[in-house]
Amino acid sequence: MSIVIEHLNYVYMQGGPYETRALDDVSLTIHDGEFIGLIGHTGSGKSTLVQHLNGLILPTSGKITVDGMDLAEKGTDRRAIRRRVGLVFQYPENQLFEETVAKDIAFGPKNLGLGEEEIDRRVRTAMRRVALDYDKLAQRSVFELSGGQMRRVAIAGVLAMEPQTLVLDEPCAGLDPRGREEILGLISDLHRESGATIVMVSHSMDDVATLCNRILVMNGGRLEMDAAPAEVFRQGERLRAMHLDLPGAARLRDKLNADGFDLPADVFTVERIAEELLKRLKKGTETC
Repeated sequence: MSIVIEHLNYVYMQGGPYETRALDDVSLTIHDGEFIGLIGHTGSGKSTLVQHLNGLILPTSGKITVDGMDLAEKGTDRRAIRRRVGLVFQYPENQLFEETVAKDIAFGPKNLGLGEEEIDRRVRTAMRRVALDYDKLAQRSVFELSGGQMRRVAIAGVLAMEPQTLVLDEPCAGLDPRGREEILGLISDLHRESGATIVMVSHSMDDVATLCNRILVMNGGRLEMDAAPAEVFRQGERLRAMHLDLPGAARLRDKLNADGFDLPADVFTVERIAEELLKRLKKGTETC
């Protein structure tokens, strides 16, 4: 399933005194199985863009098709599209409301009109995929859980709809370091095990450098860059001009290069730096 965006424009409060162009002629295609990182400074259009992906908001002009279905076309079943493209908002735990964990996760499937047996299967599967113990937590109140656990319940509620594409808007926002690490590990495992397409909005250059195989850079409502991480993170000056920075490991790479190490531009993670330095150390040892 692909999502095709063609010349997308979106204007908030069009025609009013506070009219604001949030998206400006954005075109791209999201392919099956990709793990895409969407970055940009605050107000660059990231959240507005992802809310278009399942028809939560519709274009002012331009076109979006999901699995061949035009989101803005009259008669399009947007509920069917939202089953294909699941969206997890920032601080999704604020939207939890049911009495128990299981009921909250079951809310979406229940509204699809599914039978009790299928709903139970989906709840159990979703909880397993986010590493929540069904026997221990299913009947607990969501408000008795930790922040990280509540975030997992919210993600499980979207996974229970069995979407083909999962869109996450700042999934680690507000979490402590341990909770952040757990959520990132969960997202990485979901992509690896299910092959689902993932689009992740993030302010963390380190997270997208580590997890994603394609990066989209938004600036002033326009799609400024669309490339593999190695290509994006070799353009430090261009990123800084957009009020973004390189991942910590890429900054370390540049400092080492200033000292004469000459590390390749596609080295932008700690693991790759260690690999390159060990390679040089081994080569030096063999020479001696």
